Amino acid sequence: MRWGIAMFRLAEDLRVYLHRDPIDFRCGINSLAILVEQSMGLNPFERAAFAFCNRRRTRMKLLFFDRSGFVLVLKALTQDKFRWPKRAETVVALTAEQLRWLLDGIDIDAMVPLSMAE
Repeated sequence: MRWGIAMFRLAEDLRVYLHRDPIDFRCGINSLAILVEQSMGLNPFERAAFAFCNRRRTRMKLLFFDRSGFVLVLKALTQDKFRWPKRAETVVALTAEQLRWLLDGIDIDAMVPLSMAE
């Protein structure tokens, strides 16, 4: 059942960065902003969303700055788990569309684009 509620929309050109490893989910805005700077080597004030997950992959936090302050969004799954990308790099860059897929439970590592004819 879809509720039809859209709390926020991600701009198509928004940069998205995933922290590959799980984090302590007691972390709040300040701790996550420090993690973005120190662990990910990125600027938490840039026009980007930063995604984090817990060890069980049942919860995801998104952190972003919206001109007047930080916003922290939490999605907690009642069933199943997020299909967190399995990559070698500590910071995984995604598109806004890939983040939406991840939020919807799609395994973005399993997606293979069609080959383009030349």
